[in-house]
Amino acid sequence: MNLKRKTLYILIAIGALVTRHEVNGQMHSRLNSGWEFLRSDLGGIWESVRPVGKGNPESVPLWTKVNLPHCYNAMDAVDPDVNYYQGPAWYRTQIKIDNPYRDGRTILHFEGAGQKTSVYVYTTKVAEHVGGYDEWTADITDAVAAFKKLEVYEKQFKGEVPISIRTDNSRDLEMIPSSLSDFNVYGGIYRYLNLVYKPAVAAESIFITPSVEGKIGRIKVEGIIHHSSTINKAQVTITVLDPGGKKVLDKIQTLSNLKNDRIHLGDFTIKSPMLWSTDKPLRYTLQIVLNVDDIKSEVAQTFGFRSFEFVEQGPFKLNGQRLLLRGTHRHEDHALTAAAMTDAMMRQEMIMMKEMGVNFIRLGHYQQSRTILDLCDSLGILVWEEIPWCRGGLGGEIYQEQAKRMLTNMIEQHYNHPSIIIWGLGNENDWPGDFSVFDKEAIRAFMKILNDLSHTLDPTRKTAIRRCDFCKDIVDVYSPSIWAGWYRGIYTEYKESSLAEYKKVKHFLHVEWGGDSHAGRHSESPDRALNKIVTGKGTDERSGDASLFGGSARVSKDGDWSESYICNLIDWHLKEQETMPWLTGTAYWPFKDFSTPVRPDNPVPYVNQKGVVQRDFEKKESYYVFQSYWATKPMVHIYGHSWPVRWGDENEEKMMKVYSNCDEVELWLNGKSLGKKKRSSQDFPAAGLRWSSVFVKGKNTLLVVGRKGKDIVRDELSFMYQTEQWQQPAKLSMKIVERNENLATVEVTVLDKNNIQCLDASNWIRFSLAGDGTLIDNLGTSDGARLVQAYNGRATISVKLKNKSAVGAFSEGLATALLSIE
Repeated sequence: MNLKRKTLYILIAIGALVTRHEVNGQMHSRLNSGWEFLRSDLGGIWESVRPVGKGNPESVPLWTKVNLPHCYNAMDAVDPDVNYYQGPAWYRTQIKIDNPYRDGRTILHFEGAGQKTSVYVYTTKVAEHVGGYDEWTADITDAVAAFKKLEVYEKQFKGEVPISIRTDNSRDLEMIPSSLSDFNVYGGIYRYLNLVYKPAVAAESIFITPSVEGKIGRIKVEGIIHHSSTINKAQVTITVLDPGGKKVLDKIQTLSNLKNDRIHLGDFTIKSPMLWSTDKPLRYTLQIVLNVDDIKSEVAQTFGFRSFEFVEQGPFKLNGQRLLLRGTHRHEDHALTAAAMTDAMMRQEMIMMKEMGVNFIRLGHYQQSRTILDLCDSLGILVWEEIPWCRGGLGGEIYQEQAKRMLTNMIEQHYNHPSIIIWGLGNENDWPGDFSVFDKEAIRAFMKILNDLSHTLDPTRKTAIRRCDFCKDIVDVYSPSIWAGWYRGIYTEYKESSLAEYKKVKHFLHVEWGGDSHAGRHSESPDRALNKIVTGKGTDERSGDASLFGGSARVSKDGDWSESYICNLIDWHLKEQETMPWLTGTAYWPFKDFSTPVRPDNPVPYVNQKGVVQRDFEKKESYYVFQSYWATKPMVHIYGHSWPVRWGDENEEKMMKVYSNCDEVELWLNGKSLGKKKRSSQDFPAAGLRWSSVFVKGKNTLLVVGRKGKDIVRDELSFMYQTEQWQQPAKLSMKIVERNENLATVEVTVLDKNNIQCLDASNWIRFSLAGDGTLIDNLGTSDGARLVQAYNGRATISVKLKNKSAVGAFSEGLATALLSIE
């Protein structure tokens, strides 16, 4: 990563976005700044609010200033030397509260906090919630009114209201998700927290059910109307605007006998509705205005007209036309912030997916931020969203009630998003470990309860699970485990395995495939490990396959984890998918590397490295493989931008690959054309866009020009070609490779006794720092980890400069390298 970009992400991570945000059309504000944080428990709520004199015993424990959203595992989730913190923590602030509405209510609206949360106004507990991913609210009206009557309101707190919030992500077998899951169960207020003023009558929730019958669009509108006990009648105006903002519906009616339950607000028709699709995600806007005497409340929701179908034993259709679902996955996780991603970060991530050509995403493995769903709606990305019933087995009554509650909340809170087509009920529920008894029949029975609940709450969408064969007959859509070329088998078995699984269910959808790649690691012979793999024995992941130790030969354990190999694997899968007319689609696992507590031995410890971008959005080579098959905008990319030194014998022919969606591509090596080639998706690898030639010793330059219609695109890179053979690693060498006023990037290389770089070396490198600077580590990236496996005999890390520093690099069996920076 270049210094400018790394600096940008640091600024994003430590900065606060102070914005205003619409929450059901009421007066509101995001409570982003002015918070203090304590990563431990208190003896009681009094410790959070008692008067404190400077230097007195009451001044401890010490609180730190933070901004929301905030995750208290932002750094330790990928710290190679500790377990990430799982326990209680506290947040506190003081805010002015002055609700302008007569008989109105004052609400704290949590978009997500993990995993158990309690809310206090002064010393009064006003709410608690279990679940780290669904939205919820705390009504603080009465507690605020009572507090304002106390002397301390003015004397100690100067007319502000103290809010204290305890969050807790402690391990708990009787809650979901399981701590056996391949992702961190984060703690903190890691999504936005809003202060909302509600009038005496307001639309609590609106449910819009659109459908299309020929040239007529129909919408059923339901809602939950919050109102005070003195109000039982309201005038309602319902307006619908088309995607261009033109009013196409305007109805006024009077509601009598108001209840705080879901009520029917009307059925309406729209002539010749414009359809929402992945290419043209056109959305309508429904506005509701409630009038009661002098009280007026407004709410607006977007929705879309579209139809979809999973053809039995066939493909997927959107609006009557076949659509191959070209998908990926997402975890709510990022370098330096963990789950506390800002709107700007989420927007950048989803745009990167769309530019890669994605039209489908499975949100793993929990309800995600409303921002993500809004972006899927606006960008045209279909969605499978699921609850965090993931691994471990089945718990008791409390466990099951949480799962049902989270399913209900997910469906009701995200009901109006046209992008959503599937509600996921679980993931890898065939994985035991949290309980002494693993009861398949009990799991089946509970899966049926969830399936029925989902269809009751929303009969318009499908249900699905992944990898639990003994429940595959319960849900509408099923994804088996197929990891051809990674956990089992070789990648050329992918199509055969998929066809076999497709025949076992009515509606087949393959989610989770791919493999890990260590960013910056490349290979001249990436498929070498395939010679060790037994074929014809299946391609599913089985118990122990994810381990890097023991068991039968598999690429995940015996391969080189190079970007070169994973590009071949992806390339093969994508070319095959174009020849499978019965295929609904797939979803690559995942889009971005993410932290996980169950992979301490990976080349970047505690990081699942299967993403096509690193944890900080830095693209790997595999991003461009997908783009070459899926993107419509012309692109061309020479493989190897992060491969500074290639190797081989003098006069040895070497392959050069280009990934492009252009019709014709021409490649130049050191100023000489190697010829033009036509793209053919079935010509593996690189869709036929590959050339072989001899490199010169030392520096080589490649230039490629792609043509698609009238569009011309280019790419170029330079690299060194090493012909010297290296021996065993003998020493480390370190140097500065990039520097500006405040930041320096250092590179350590592994050398043999003759000072020749060992280009296949994968030694563990541990960076350290002495002096006044700061080591930029715990990013969970190959260039932002203080403990990392070398990639082609090198590793890099950056240092924030201040006065004088000394960087150290240690590798077992080799002398430590030191570098002074002033």
